[in-house]
Amino acid sequence: AVVSTQSTGEGNQAAMDDGGLEAIRQKRMAELQAQGGGEAAEKQARQQEMKNNILTAILDQKARARLNTIAQVKPERAQKVEMMLINMHQRRQIMGQVGESELIKM
Repeated sequence: AVVSTQSTGEGNQAAMDDGGLEAIRQKRMAELQAQGGGEAAEKQARQQEMKNNILTAILDQKARARLNTIAQVKPERAQKVEMMLINMHQRRQIMGQVGESELIKM
């Protein structure tokens, strides 16, 4: 009877270890997923910073203010204009800075 009690105790211990291991695995998976989310947020922040740097370089102060005003009223429209400006800059279709009047024409 003593031997069977010990083996039952070992079986319960093994079951508890499996449960404990599973909890540790789930915790580790949650940590990895959170870390991955942090990396995605960091990448998005870098892209946003790069976009802002390009727009600052190609828009004069009044044009930048106009674009910010558009973004408050029509965010989708402002995003389209920003992407168009960045694409034109990358294709070297913009020489110098874009002023407010040129921005309005877009």
